Amino acid sequence: MSCLVSLCVSLWLVALVARTSASSDEDINVLVLLPENNSYPFSIARVKPAIEYAKQGIKANGGHLSQLNFNIKYRNSECGNHALFALIDECNTRTDLILGPVCEYAAAGVIRVASHWDIPVISAGALAVAFDEKNPEYTHLTRVAPSYMKMAKTFASLFDQFSWKNAILIYDDDKEERNCYFTMEGVYVILNAEEYNIAHLTINSKEDKLDADEIVKSLHSEVIVICAHADIVREIMLAAHRWRMTNGSYIFFNIDLFNSSAYGNGSWKRGDIYDKEARAAYSVLNTVTLLRTVKPEFENFTIELRKSIQRPGVRDCKDCDNVNMFMEGFHDALLLYAIALHEAKKSGYSRKNGSEITRHMWNRTFEGIAGQVFIDTNGDREGDFSVMSMTDHEAGTYETVMNYFGINRTFQMMPGFNSDKFLLHGRSIAKAPSDHVTPDMSSSGGLGVSAVTGIIVGALLGTALLMAFYFFRKNYRITIERRTNREEFNAGKHRQLREDSIRSNFSTA
Repeated sequence: MSCLVSLCVSLWLVALVARTSASSDEDINVLVLLPENNSYPFSIARVKPAIEYAKQGIKANGGHLSQLNFNIKYRNSECGNHALFALIDECNTRTDLILGPVCEYAAAGVIRVASHWDIPVISAGALAVAFDEKNPEYTHLTRVAPSYMKMAKTFASLFDQFSWKNAILIYDDDKEERNCYFTMEGVYVILNAEEYNIAHLTINSKEDKLDADEIVKSLHSEVIVICAHADIVREIMLAAHRWRMTNGSYIFFNIDLFNSSAYGNGSWKRGDIYDKEARAAYSVLNTVTLLRTVKPEFENFTIELRKSIQRPGVRDCKDCDNVNMFMEGFHDALLLYAIALHEAKKSGYSRKNGSEITRHMWNRTFEGIAGQVFIDTNGDREGDFSVMSMTDHEAGTYETVMNYFGINRTFQMMPGFNSDKFLLHGRSIAKAPSDHVTPDMSSSGGLGVSAVTGIIVGALLGTALLMAFYFFRKNYRITIERRTNREEFNAGKHRQLREDSIRSNFSTA
């Protein structure tokens, strides 16, 4: 009898240990909302290997975090309402964490609903100014990539460093995803708040033919900042060179946060007859981009991601093996959630307490795949950025000349830094292209000076009238809007994001 009792107790203890071991592992349901279209630098094919790499790393590192089992489901969000529909389709299954969306219009509705349902949302996107204000709609949003406002502080510090006073922001607004609009919106808001004189010029390359010469003739600001496709940036810089604006009297920037040609990647070479002029023009073009890391772990991360992407089944994914900020960001997103969940559980909460988990993600520093990540008290990542310039004018090659550290707003000048490239050398208006022939006025053909002057003035007036009529009829449109009042700007396009795009389209969500 005693043997039977001992056997029963032993079996009970074994079952108890097994049950305790099983209960120590916790299943976390993760919904990833990203587009399948590989033309996006944050497509599922690009980002999935990074998320899976983080999942494996959390499991392999041991400790408390290794007890988390992440059940990850990937759904096509496109860049619109599909993301919200995908979330609603999953309402029968408890979702503990949402990664994405990236596109502003896709993210808006998802974050509003997720915040209402108490589900944490972590994204390497949703970078627009509208998402800076978390209450009351975006309370559960944490951004693991620097927002456009964070990037814009780089320009504010540059203006202060080099005593610039005014700028014009040129951006291509496709009226769809509007990435360059949102990028420039951040720059405008920051610089305007610091009382610099800021104008902006909008082009729409999808609807209107670009007339780069007409654009550069209208430029009178000290600093010219461009956000557009790489080919458009090149056209504008070539026109600026033709109009003799690359002699140091203007400071040119383009913004390339995502290492993508859609944002002007600093490449001047096309193998055409304009390469020589483009190289000369780009010698004065500075590029603002994210600071790249040299951390050894990041190199291994890059190698493993490239192996995953090069496997069979990943099709139509040009440049997918180029690791970008979205891959880094979503890797760090899963790690951040695991850390926050562990801390929340120690305080007596569970994975169902999304607001508490979100609170533990904010105002903290942790080690990400590319280095330290600092999330501020508003749930937004601080950003470090680099300024790149052409340092070898013969080869036309670029290198980093300045690094900007957002957490303390300081610059690190690199060996290739040349302060002369950031100083204005005498202001002058744009002059006619050098290939325009200037009439020889050394001989008046026997006419008196007054007659010659009258003829010239009359000819100029007639020409001006003809040109005005010609340009009025020409089949293109360039919109130049100059606003120095911040309230006017917010009442215009900024309100279009907040109301038309976010509130109205998703008001029934």
